[in-house]
This record gives sequence, structure tokens and C-alpha cells, in this order.
Amino acid sequence: MNEKLQQLLSQMDGVNRQLLQLLGERARMVNEIVEEKKSQGIAEEESIGDQQILIELAKHSLAIPQGKKAAETGRKLLVSRHHKNEDTIIHIKGTEFGGSSHVTVAGPCSIESRDQLLTVAVALKKAGITVLRGGAFKPRTSPYDFQGLGEDGWKIMKEVADEIGMVTISEIMTPSQIDMAARYIDIFQIGARNMQNFDLLKAVGQTKKPVLLKRGLSATLEEFILAAEYILYNGNDQVMLIERGIRTFEKWTRNTLDISAVPLLKQETHLPVLVDISHATGRKDILLACAKAALAAGADGIMVEVHSNPEAALSDAKQQLNMDEFSTFWKGLRDSGLYH
Repeated sequence: MNEKLQQLLSQMDGVNRQLLQLLGERARMVNEIVEEKKSQGIAEEESIGDQQILIELAKHSLAIPQGKKAAETGRKLLVSRHHKNEDTIIHIKGTEFGGSSHVTVAGPCSIESRDQLLTVAVALKKAGITVLRGGAFKPRTSPYDFQGLGEDGWKIMKEVADEIGMVTISEIMTPSQIDMAARYIDIFQIGARNMQNFDLLKAVGQTKKPVLLKRGLSATLEEFILAAEYILYNGNDQVMLIERGIRTFEKWTRNTLDISAVPLLKQETHLPVLVDISHATGRKDILLACAKAALAAGADGIMVEVHSNPEAALSDAKQQLNMDEFSTFWKGLRDSGLYH
């Protein structure tokens, strides 16, 4: 933002404050007029002057170009480039999100046992991956599906991560889980179904824990950005965004990966942007292509689900890579020249 633009915006802020003061003064005068009319026994009736001024204000407002209105709104958002032009970089135990290097978040959909998670984590760490994902509380579409191990799952995750040295990320579903989750995990994940759980957004905003916010099932980018704004507005600027596909009419994939969201979110916000290729596609055969597309579009990293035995997985069996499949995927991504 150059000096002239900053000066103009500052002047506009001054005018806005003056308008608010004048409106307040006008309201005070209206109240006095009403009281005076009552004291003189004059019947209350709609003031032609009030009606006329409202019409004039509406005309003036409509005359303002919509682009300027949108720009002014965007300027006020804490997540926007207008507020902070430089990229936000989040540091967690030696791992950077949003920095010069890409980051991969990997692990099983659900934590099922210590042996399962340890097997996956050891292989991931050996491959150079430092961020371990895994669900302990699972928001499932059907009440009959596996709902996760709960706190026991988080205990397992912490034990495994501490043992081999990894950053952990797991989904929290309600504000009441925050204190418990903070004892076990490094990054709070807000899932797609909770993107507009405003009580939860406010609650994580009042913590110091980094937050990974997933885009909602059918959320617009504006809704996604405003959900992130809730977290920053409440005091927590350690926020990452993750595109995970949106619901469309297409049936060949679990969701439709909105690849255009990546450059748009990078352009409009200063927050790190990742792509969850597993949930965006729901199938293994196109994971590598979608990961390459995400990085080419400017993503700061990817999320991918990896399981020691996907065929026996208690959730999302079709989209989780086994260890051999992950090795092939990882080699293809590293050899592409897009991952650095």
C-alpha cells in the first residue's frame, strides 16, 4: 500500500468518525423535538424531513461504486492483505507453515491403536515428514460409523509424537474439548462441518494454539475467509486455511477440488493455505496429480491420509494410502520439482 493510498484511507476514516458523531447529534436532537412536541400537545406524525434525508442517503450510497465498497470492507479484515501484506509464517517445533518450504501433513483418518499410529508415524518421519494427523473425535455422517477413540486417541497421539519427534494435528468439535485437546495436540483442526460453528471459532480464537481451518462442504470463499476472521478477531493470529473440496453434482470424486481457491486465498489473505487432497478426491489414483496441481497453484502444503492397513481401516478406507502406495506417491511428488 503506497503512501498516498494510506493517506486517503486515513482521511476516509476521519470522515467516517465525523459522520458517526453527526448522526449521534442528530439522534439527540430528534429526541428533544419529540419531547418538545409532547409538551406542547402536538400530535406525532412522520416527519417529511426524516423521510427525505433517508431517501437522499440511500441515493448517495447507491452512487458509490461497488468495487470501492468491497475494497473498504476487505481493508478492515484482519486476515486480508490490506491489513497485513507480508505472509504469515507459523512456527511449531521447528516446522514452518507458510514459509519458503512446503509442508506435508500426513497420517490416518482415525487413530485406531498405538501400533497402527506408531507404524505410520515412523514411516512418515523416515520420509522426512514432520506433521502427524489423526482423528480422535470423528464427526461422521452416520451415527453407526466409528466415532473415534476420544481422549484415549489423543493420549496415543501424544505418546507416539513425543517418542519420534513430530508435530500433531487433530480435530476438535466443541469448545468444551479445547482444554483437554490442548494437553495432547499441537494444532487444533476445525473440520468442514464446523467451519461456521461460531462458538467454536470464537473459543479457539481465545487460545494461543495454531488452528487449521477447513473449508465447509459448500462454503463460498467469502464465508471461508470470514470464518477465519472470527478466530483472528478473538485474538489468535496463528491460523491456516485448507481447501478440501466442495460439494457439487459430480459423482466421480468424493468432492470437487476447487483449485482456483488456492491462488485466490493467497491473494486475498496473508494466511498459509494448504490442500487436503484425500478428502477433495476420495480416491487414490489421482492423488499425485491433484497434489501437483495444488503446489503449482501456490499452496503452502498438502494433507494426505496414510494408513498401515487401509483395507481394515475403521473410516475412509478407500482414500487412505498404504505404506507402499505412500512411498510411490511421495517419490513422485518430490521428483516433480514442484515440492521444495
